[in-house]
Amino acid sequence: MSAVVHPPVPTRALAPGYVVPRLIKGGWQLAGGHGTVDRAHAIADMVAFAEAGITAFDCADIYTGVEELIGEFLRRWHERYGGAAPTIRVHTKCVPDRDALPTLTRADVERLVDRSLMRLGVETLDLVQFHWWNFDAPGWLEAAGHLAELKRVGKIRQLGVTNFDTPRLRALLDAGIPIVSHQVQCSLLDRRALGDMATLCAEHDVGLLTYGALAGGFFHERWLGVREPIAPLENRSLVKYKLIIDEFGGWPAFQQLLRTMRDIADAHATTIGAVALRAVLDQPAVTSVIFGARHADHLPATLASLSLEFSVTERAALQALVEAAPGPRGDVYELERDMTGVHAGIMRYNLNTA
Repeated sequence: MSAVVHPPVPTRALAPGYVVPRLIKGGWQLAGGHGTVDRAHAIADMVAFAEAGITAFDCADIYTGVEELIGEFLRRWHERYGGAAPTIRVHTKCVPDRDALPTLTRADVERLVDRSLMRLGVETLDLVQFHWWNFDAPGWLEAAGHLAELKRVGKIRQLGVTNFDTPRLRALLDAGIPIVSHQVQCSLLDRRALGDMATLCAEHDVGLLTYGALAGGFFHERWLGVREPIAPLENRSLVKYKLIIDEFGGWPAFQQLLRTMRDIADAHATTIGAVALRAVLDQPAVTSVIFGARHADHLPATLASLSLEFSVTERAALQALVEAAPGPRGDVYELERDMTGVHAGIMRYNLNTA
C-alpha cells in the first residue's frame, strides 16, 4: 500500500516578511496537568511536526518547562540541518501574575521577556502575545507600551495579544501599539471571536491565531455515544472544555454535533478531529489554528484537515447546530474573566513568580 501523501502546509503572512503555517503546534499540553512528559519523545515529536511543514510552535512563559523544551528542540533542529534548517517560528506569551498587575513596572516586563529569551536560547523572540488577567487593574496599556519598546530595541520581532476583549484591543490599536495577532479560543463550540472581534481585527490587519479547535480532545471518536463524564476528569484540557460544552448546550447537544461531524468524516474517509480543524480553518478571519496534539501519532489526522473540503450540505448541517446553541455568548474571554463563575474558578493566576 502506498503512503498517504498530504499537500504542503499552506502559509499566511501575519505581518510583512513574517509568514506562519496555517497549523501551529500548541504547547499547553506539555505543561503541568496533562500527564508525564518524556522530554526525548516530546522533542522527537516536534521534529516530526516541523519536518511535515508545521514549522511554528506556540507556548507561554507560564507553561511550566515548555519554553525550555522548545529551546532544546531548536538546538537539536539546527544541529540536524545547520544553515539549511527551515525557519522555525516560536510564539510565546507574556503573562504577568494577577497579583502583580497593580505594581507592574517596565523592569518587570523586561525581566519576563529576558527570561523567555534565555529559556528558548534565542536573541529575539519571534512573537510575544500579551495577556492581562484583570482589566480592573490599571496598567495594561502601559505594559503593552513597554513590550512595544522592547520590540523597538530588538528583543521582540512581532507583538500580539491573547484573550483581550474588543474595547481593550481597540484601545491598544488606537494608541499605536503594533499588534499583528490576537490569540483567541475558536471552535465549533465557541464562536465568540467571529463577531465584533473578527471585524476589528480585519480592519487593522490583526490575524486571529485560534486555540481550542479540538476542544481539548473532546472532538474525537472516543467521546461519541458515551455517557457524560463526571469529575474528576483526566486532565486540565478536558476540565476547561467540558465547561465550554456545558455553555454550548450540554452533553446531548454536543453528542448531536459529534454525530454530524462523524457523518461528515465518514464521507471523506477522515476523522472527527480533521473536521473540527477544517471548520475553523475555513473561517476568513482566522490566520492559523493552534492544535494541542501531544504526540506525533496525531500528525496524519492533523494534516488531513488541510485537504478536507466540506460540501454545501455539510457546511449547512454544522452551521445549523452552531446557530441553535445557546452559548457561549459575549465577548472574547468574557466568561473566563467573571471571577464569580466556574470558568475563572479553574484558572491559575500566579505562575510567573519564580
